[in-house]
Amino acid sequence: MTAEAPIETPSAAGRPPRYTTVAILLHWLIAAAILFQIILGWRMGDEPKGPATYAIFQLHKSIGITILLLSLARLAWRLFHKPPPHPAGQPRWETIASQIVHVAFYVIMIGLPVTGWIMVSASKLNIPTLLYGTVPWPHLPGLPELAAGPKHVWYKAGEISHGLLVKTTYLLLALHLGAAAKHQILDRDEVLGHMAPGARPGWREPRAWLAAAGLIAVVAAGYLYNPAVKRPVAPAAPAEVADAQAPAAPAAPPAAGPAPTAPAADAAPVAPLEPDTALKDPVAWAVAKSSTLGFTASWAGEAIEGQFKRWTADILFSPDALDRSKLTVSIDMSSAATGDDQRDSSLPSGDFFDTANHPKATFTASKFRKTGDGRFVADGTLDLRGVKKPVSLPFALKIDGDTATARGVTTLDRTAFGVGQGEWASTDQIGGKVKVSFAITAKRK
Repeated sequence: MTAEAPIETPSAAGRPPRYTTVAILLHWLIAAAILFQIILGWRMGDEPKGPATYAIFQLHKSIGITILLLSLARLAWRLFHKPPPHPAGQPRWETIASQIVHVAFYVIMIGLPVTGWIMVSASKLNIPTLLYGTVPWPHLPGLPELAAGPKHVWYKAGEISHGLLVKTTYLLLALHLGAAAKHQILDRDEVLGHMAPGARPGWREPRAWLAAAGLIAVVAAGYLYNPAVKRPVAPAAPAEVADAQAPAAPAAPPAAGPAPTAPAADAAPVAPLEPDTALKDPVAWAVAKSSTLGFTASWAGEAIEGQFKRWTADILFSPDALDRSKLTVSIDMSSAATGDDQRDSSLPSGDFFDTANHPKATFTASKFRKTGDGRFVADGTLDLRGVKKPVSLPFALKIDGDTATARGVTTLDRTAFGVGQGEWASTDQIGGKVKVSFAITAKRK
């Protein structure tokens, strides 16, 4: 068959022979974004919950808002720019079906992001949205402030609607792609040329194959995308110790999801005290700002490390007056940081630390034991989320003149304090055991 010239049928009622350049660009951008979103959605449901899946969810939110904005721009453009006419001789039922499908696409292009936005805004975790990790995007007004009951109703409404719209999207894509193939191969009309200027009818048209290859590439990109998971702040980084008055000995606060169990690992050995540095009476110590209080939790098998940036300590301690030594550490639970702002914003919620009702966690100890040269254990009580449990904290200590250094590590069970409610109470994804570590440098006051 001989090559055919591009079909440019006379415009009907003053309509142009194809869509405008702006409309074409928006069409292909939105199409690629929707396909990519579908793959991300499948991956979010199939892959185990963890840092990588969380990062995919954050990207999913960003692309959803992008689709919403692009779709609103496309709709506004459409209102002021006439589309090309339907092919001459097209059956009336096909014209009506085409119009219904196009309207339905606008419904899902706007409805899917909006229902997702409702879910995020009414979520118990109240995680903020940062588009592509940079641009803040607000919650829908009024939803985050609702009482638990109405808030849950909104969330479920958004969830059900979102699911129905997703299934509708599958149907619309099948109809749209099937109709495009029919027009291009069977009817051999100018429909593809409306969105691919210069395209000719027939299966040999390179623009048709290029469009197909592009869509396949988008699907492949969705599966191959490997999010760069933000690594948490290393516990060795300086902590911002407010009104720091802490011990040369222990600082036994909780970690990311505290709850005590037996002491974990022994602290590293240090040189024993020299006789001339012995402190016969308890001494008050002031902690340096370089001191750190860190934690390590397990999420889907990956270690999540972080630290508490704000904590205070009131300490009287002497290795030669253990019976009169005392320690009180107060931790601002809203200061937990793991290096991911959106993830960290969920920690103060009622599902985890519940800082609205329990802003502080407190560790107090008045019993200390010596277990070896330069090795001690602080036996005390941890008060977290209104639950008090005994905690034993081993630590290594070295005192050189007026300067003391202490290192300690222990393991806590977050579930003993109710850190992790609802689906997060399970230890399948977020481990129950949390390692707490501290590194302190202190000066005698």
